[in-house]
Amino acid sequence: MSRVLLFTGKGGVGKTTLAAATAASLAANGRKALVVSTDPAHSLGDALDVRLGAAPSEVDTADGLFACQIDPRGLVDEAWGELRGHLRTVLAGAGVDELDAEELTVLPGVEELLALAEVRRLASNGPWEVVVVDCGPTAETLRLLSLPEAFAGYLERLFPTHRRVVRGLLAGVAGTGTVEKWDATADALSRLAERLDSLRTMLSDPSSCSVRLVLTPERVVAAETRRTLTALALQGIRVDSVIANRLVPSPGSARGAAATWLRTRRHEQDAVLAELTGIGEIRTVDHRASEPVGVPALLEVASQLYGTEDPLPGAAVAESLLEVSGSGRGLDARYSLRIALPLADDTELDLARVGDDLALTIDGRRRLVALPSLLKRCIVTGAEMDSGGVTVGFRPDPSLWR
Repeated sequence: MSRVLLFTGKGGVGKTTLAAATAASLAANGRKALVVSTDPAHSLGDALDVRLGAAPSEVDTADGLFACQIDPRGLVDEAWGELRGHLRTVLAGAGVDELDAEELTVLPGVEELLALAEVRRLASNGPWEVVVVDCGPTAETLRLLSLPEAFAGYLERLFPTHRRVVRGLLAGVAGTGTVEKWDATADALSRLAERLDSLRTMLSDPSSCSVRLVLTPERVVAAETRRTLTALALQGIRVDSVIANRLVPSPGSARGAAATWLRTRRHEQDAVLAELTGIGEIRTVDHRASEPVGVPALLEVASQLYGTEDPLPGAAVAESLLEVSGSGRGLDARYSLRIALPLADDTELDLARVGDDLALTIDGRRRLVALPSLLKRCIVTGAEMDSGGVTVGFRPDPSLWR
């Protein structure tokens, strides 16, 4: 499977340009690369200065560089149509009005989900070593990357994994004993479940997929970048690089009103970047006098961005999100669960115990964290937060240790 690099950032920060520049640089260095746009407002073709369609095509100005702009609407008509038909049959058999059944099978987010599935298909079946993805703005991307897990959870609740259970359930819902009639629906649901599982595996495997966050050195954008880093870590998705785009060139010792403006603006930008502590190295790209359009101009951008370094780093080792420590024995034991996440000072955190899971909500984004077996028989005693994550205290529940 090809390596997948996902570029995202607040709208207007230049992620399309940097995604295209990265793919062009990879191709120029002998790697076959595919750059794909999943952004509903496609501008990848404009950056490359070529006409693009839904199918990958080679960019004739660069050997080994391919590009396409995914058409989510076409994917819905092709891939979702069959399953929608099956589900309408099931709902109609259960007594749901035909019009209501039509509305119930139009699921929010299915276009984005199918676009992500198309990225995985291209990465699995194409001749490319790397697939670079120009995603939508951060809010849309975070929603996109959370869809596989959310859809999988809904699917598991509605239709249990075991195929015989699914067939029996479908037959029972439809009020008929002819199980074979519902095999096509069960098969379609099974294929959807497999697709969701493969997407979740790809996104959570740092050797297969990682994210590159693009920002401009402005306080509002930097604050959103911090929140995005936390949200991605919460979902178990690795960020391998942060790129600050459009830095004003330093005027040096030049004098005059224009030089003073440039010096002041660059000082403000440097101050913003200095405040982004604890997120690792930040690559920088200067604001250019002319818009970088076309492969030659994009290669110039990539040269400043990566220098002589390989734009594609080696596969990363997965970092553990959870770490358990403790002391004492029996009912006197005290345990700590460390959840590693990059957090800002103004992060809003909420914790709740839900069965054998810990419901972690950060800035409105919620994830269920499965507790290690040792802590399932414990109760929460408190929690502390710092810039590196959350530490939750536990002690044994006497009612479960008798």
